[in-house]
Amino acid sequence: MKRLIAVLPASLLLTVINTAAPEVPAAHSGPRVQYNDLIALQPATLPPHSIVLTIEDGDTLESVLLDGGVDRLGAAALIREAGRSFDLRRLKPGDLVRFHYQRDESVDSVEIKILGWGELHAVATDAGFTVATQPAVIHELETTVSARIDSSLYEALMTAGEGPQLAQQIVDIFQWDIDFFALQRGDSFSLVVSKRFSGSDPMGYGPVVAARFNHGGQTFEAFRQEMPDGRAGYYTRKGMPLRKQFLRAPLQFTRITSKFSKSRWHPILQCFRPHHGVDYGAPVGTPVMTTADGVVVEAGRKSGDGNYIRVRHTMRIDTYYLHLSKFAGGIKRGAKVTQGQVIGYVGATGLATGPHLDYRVNDNGVWLDPLKLKSISPDPLPVALTAAFHQNVLNLSPKLAAATPQVAEFASRRRALF
Repeated sequence: MKRLIAVLPASLLLTVINTAAPEVPAAHSGPRVQYNDLIALQPATLPPHSIVLTIEDGDTLESVLLDGGVDRLGAAALIREAGRSFDLRRLKPGDLVRFHYQRDESVDSVEIKILGWGELHAVATDAGFTVATQPAVIHELETTVSARIDSSLYEALMTAGEGPQLAQQIVDIFQWDIDFFALQRGDSFSLVVSKRFSGSDPMGYGPVVAARFNHGGQTFEAFRQEMPDGRAGYYTRKGMPLRKQFLRAPLQFTRITSKFSKSRWHPILQCFRPHHGVDYGAPVGTPVMTTADGVVVEAGRKSGDGNYIRVRHTMRIDTYYLHLSKFAGGIKRGAKVTQGQVIGYVGATGLATGPHLDYRVNDNGVWLDPLKLKSISPDPLPVALTAAFHQNVLNLSPKLAAATPQVAEFASRRRALF
């Protein structure tokens, strides 16, 4: 466990003890003060001092308290009282614990800084500890994030000094128009988003309010608009929704291992046969989403398909999800599902050489290539919101091309130890 220790030292004072009458030094005599005459005074009592411990992997609050000098009974009392105000399971590496000591080296108070949550202040009493809380003050700072893709969306964000949480937001916004399995070197994007801080500690991001993505020579834009009922969506600058009837893919951040084909060599059956879907390679347990609103009409197991789900979206169109390891909670025949809802998890059940999802689309008995599926857009922005929306577009458009380096500088400051 790493420690930052601050202790105020005491001085060691030397003096001469001699009660005899003054002497007149004699010529050629030895030194008047002998070594045995030097007596060291006892050090002054140490004033109160503190140490700060950092919680690391494998630590428990009890182990940290014991390392800081709290006895087991005191640690149990502090943990019990702290648990009334805070879920101690949320403690994580990087959180800080400061111990304050009396002159006799006993702990008289403990302060715990939980990043993003606040602080717990525990004061020792004859009966144990009394605990008070101080919630963190979260503030937001709007900024523009811009990056160019060289290898991947994730790497582009990390190179720009941003967190991976933004990658998920970008995919969620543009998933109907951009194939994120086929990003190209030189693609670029810019976002207007609020960064959240607790003091100087970065705590993540608010929702992206405007975005521009250049992909394969095309430019896609998105502007966020909140509805009166609290829901929010993304629209083009003309007020057309980005959300489509079907998602482009039922998984995120995976790879296509086999495409739709009228004749494909089957690696297990050792023959050519049609492949009516698209295979997405992904680790076992990767969440699988339904690509549109609908009702589950089948959720079971077949010898070749393994664990599978069939969702009906319209009177004509069904989607199929094959080779699942298991179903999500509540997924059974008759269950209503919404676009993007997790319905199962990638597996290798049935005739499968490895973990993957076989995703299929059927239109009234005819198999469709999911990668060529034409999506239908929902209704445009309500007329009552158009004036406010267009004004918002005018305000945000210049910011998509602006940079705010002071935000990155602010976020990079060292965290204060309380």
